Amino acid sequence: MEAAGTWALLVVLLLLLLLRLALPGTRTRGHLPPGPTPLPLLGNLLQLRPGALYPGLLRLSKKYGPVFTVYLGPWRRVVVLVGREAVEEALGGQAEEFSGRGMVATLDGTFDGHGQPFDPSLLLAQATSNIICSLVFGLRFPYDDEAFQAVVRAAGGIIVGVSSPWAQTYEMFSRLLQHLPGPYTQFLSQVGTVAAFAIQQVQQHQGSVDTSGPARDVVDAFLLKMAEEKQDPNTEFTDKNLLMTVIYLLFAGTVTVSTTIRYTLLLLLKYPQVQERVQEELTRELGAGQAPSLGDRARLPYTDAVLHEAQRLLALVPMGVPRALTKTTRFRGYTLPQGTEVFPLLGSILHDPKVFEQPEEFNPSRFLDADGKFKKHEAFLPFSLGKRICLGEGLARTELFLLFTAILQAFSLESPCPPGALSLQPAVSGLFNIPQAFQLQFRPH
Repeated sequence: MEAAGTWALLVVLLLLLLLRLALPGTRTRGHLPPGPTPLPLLGNLLQLRPGALYPGLLRLSKKYGPVFTVYLGPWRRVVVLVGREAVEEALGGQAEEFSGRGMVATLDGTFDGHGQPFDPSLLLAQATSNIICSLVFGLRFPYDDEAFQAVVRAAGGIIVGVSSPWAQTYEMFSRLLQHLPGPYTQFLSQVGTVAAFAIQQVQQHQGSVDTSGPARDVVDAFLLKMAEEKQDPNTEFTDKNLLMTVIYLLFAGTVTVSTTIRYTLLLLLKYPQVQERVQEELTRELGAGQAPSLGDRARLPYTDAVLHEAQRLLALVPMGVPRALTKTTRFRGYTLPQGTEVFPLLGSILHDPKVFEQPEEFNPSRFLDADGKFKKHEAFLPFSLGKRICLGEGLARTELFLLFTAILQAFSLESPCPPGALSLQPAVSGLFNIPQAFQLQFRPH
């Protein structure tokens, strides 16, 4: 009996310890914004369903306001910012404090026939990937190169993986799920494909870099800086940081622009009259057969407006890239401890009905003034703002304009199904909004 009593006491103590570990921590709670009460082990899982995390956060903002606190699982506490005023006040007005890098759990563990209808995803991804490859590696790869195709497909798989319901569950329970088999195995394989490709290219550069000459590309520039600071124990130019930088650039440069272009083409299939007006403007301003250049942007206001409206409507990164506070910060009367994660919901700005009338409608005219000239909109923030604004914004805007206009200058787009059957709702919505798959036909002018 005495032994049984001892075991019962140990079990009770173990359960109490597990319960304590499962309860969200309070030591560094500070004076945080309000939010739904978290449950042991579950956090706010009852209010935030994996697969619908972003709409769940928007729903909570209606009750708790534009700044509130949620728990993704038992340990991960996040302050959520909703709407233009809150996001700009934090990321712009207190840029230094909100400049820390937040966590994307699914990534953090791994990055420590002609004329016929076809899916344009791979082709567009290869085109944009070759642009970043030329900058990073000084190389462009043939479209039929199997290794290149594998990397592009893997990058596409990663963007789907980090946005899936499984990934949203992983964001809440990463400490538990990282030790269990499941979709993470496939995800790791895709990341491994991209990493192996990057390692191969970096190794080739290491054997051929000319330390006395100018850099050929980003990898060369990094290697030259490594050689220059090799005696500095605090240098950030290390082998690990080189590889991580290359992987991030390769991944982001492959999937973000291609996804946005793909969604823009889908919009033109859905709204043929918009396609006709874009091509009419291209013909009028450039003439037949003239390849568009970046200097033509000012002469193509409607085309520019279509691209901006497509980015606004898609809201590619609806929850924003997570931030973290670099120090304990006072914000709107709350005390947010150092290290607190912050989700600036960019989609809540791009789809704010107070800023954009009928925000769920595709309306390029909202970016045109009364004279038909392009007008900027202060709430157009698909690349975020503050100290962690998207580093590749300039390159992405250039790529989007040149790729889009080159396609529309040379081809008319046709869909094998009627416009009414095309859906603009994301196929997957998580960290990224990923458009539905579709097929199209390119008809030369």
